Amino acid sequence: MRDISWVKDSIFYHIYPLGTFGCPRENKGEETAGHRILQLIDWIPHLKEIGVNALYLGPIMESGTHGYDTWDYYKIDSRLGTNDDFKRVVKACHDNDIRVVLDGVFNHVGRGHIAFKDVLEKRENSTYKDWIAGLNLSGNNWHGDGLSYECWSGAEELVKLNHWCNDVDNHILNAVGMWIDDFKIDGLRLDAADCIERGFFNRLKNFTEEKASNFWLMGEIIHGDYNIYVNENMLDAVTNYECWKGIYSSHNDHNYFEINYAMKRQWGQGGLYVGKYLYNFVDNHDVNRIYNLLTDKANIYPVYTLLFTMPGIPSIYYGSEWAIEGDKKSEDGDYALRPEIDPNKMSNPDLIDHIKTLADIRKSSNPLKQGVYEEVQVKNETLVFARVWNDEYVIVALNNTAEEKQIVFDYRGQHYDFVLEPHGSKILK
Repeated sequence: MRDISWVKDSIFYHIYPLGTFGCPRENKGEETAGHRILQLIDWIPHLKEIGVNALYLGPIMESGTHGYDTWDYYKIDSRLGTNDDFKRVVKACHDNDIRVVLDGVFNHVGRGHIAFKDVLEKRENSTYKDWIAGLNLSGNNWHGDGLSYECWSGAEELVKLNHWCNDVDNHILNAVGMWIDDFKIDGLRLDAADCIERGFFNRLKNFTEEKASNFWLMGEIIHGDYNIYVNENMLDAVTNYECWKGIYSSHNDHNYFEINYAMKRQWGQGGLYVGKYLYNFVDNHDVNRIYNLLTDKANIYPVYTLLFTMPGIPSIYYGSEWAIEGDKKSEDGDYALRPEIDPNKMSNPDLIDHIKTLADIRKSSNPLKQGVYEEVQVKNETLVFARVWNDEYVIVALNNTAEEKQIVFDYRGQHYDFVLEPHGSKILK
């Protein structure tokens, strides 16, 4: 019987390996090969120190550049290491009670994938011609290939796969089976999930359930009704972009009504996603660092309090626990969000201690892990809410200003009166 209850207790950490471990930006085979993924083992003490027990790794499968242009679903990127290297990494994580989730880039492949290369060479005689979505052998593209095809978001280096072709699904499912059988991974994050034929997710769920009863599936979804994807037939979670925006803008605009509305809509009484564990974050490899997003940098403290106390699954993007900066509009583009980091050279003890405390509180609190959301008091500059689970509850109070705030309210027959420090927060059990 399927059991993914471990997710309720999880504090995720998101690493983009090709950046984190200093890989060359272009895969040139043996010239750029290395064993850089082994550096992840050295990160484990830091992960445990801040309470992390689940790791989401950005793309590690063989690719040409940034990892989302996959060449081979069956091997680790040579810039990162070998499959045996990665077995060592996963074992080290599991030995330290850290689960491992991989990025599954199954909507598209790079132009170096065997299927696309075969189509380029053999054209109408290729046995892979049904693998490529929208293939038109009478068309052309900016590479001058004498053919055209569907791609992701207009990027012709990302060739869209045709998931109506059984051979495509079998190719991917067999690869997933290998990562489960040989490496014992615990789940997948599905890139560009809203672009994939939805029947694939049902096949993927049934396949992984037979392989491992505790295997977790999370999809990258930005807009729309998350229930379309999070249900018993498809995925277990999606990326909660709705609350990502609300988290930082409610602090910047001194408008806690925004995030309160989103949380009530999602997890309040009769909320859309009650009982479902969405993947919450304040930044990731595609959006600016939270430290850049915040107008008042000191609000990073109530921001992280909110991340760890709102319903769903909290996730930290590597480096942001030290409040590093990263702006995708800079000259370096997305690479500015994905830097090489040595954790032993990083320092921000106050923020690290704050996150450690939040992790400890969350792990010991059933209301914070499983409770519904209940509005207690909402004002522009302060927010008080409760997380309620059976007869237990936890009260959370936040202040998004540089001033002390007197907080006075009644809840469940008790009177509360206390002061919140500037940019402060309080968790009352």
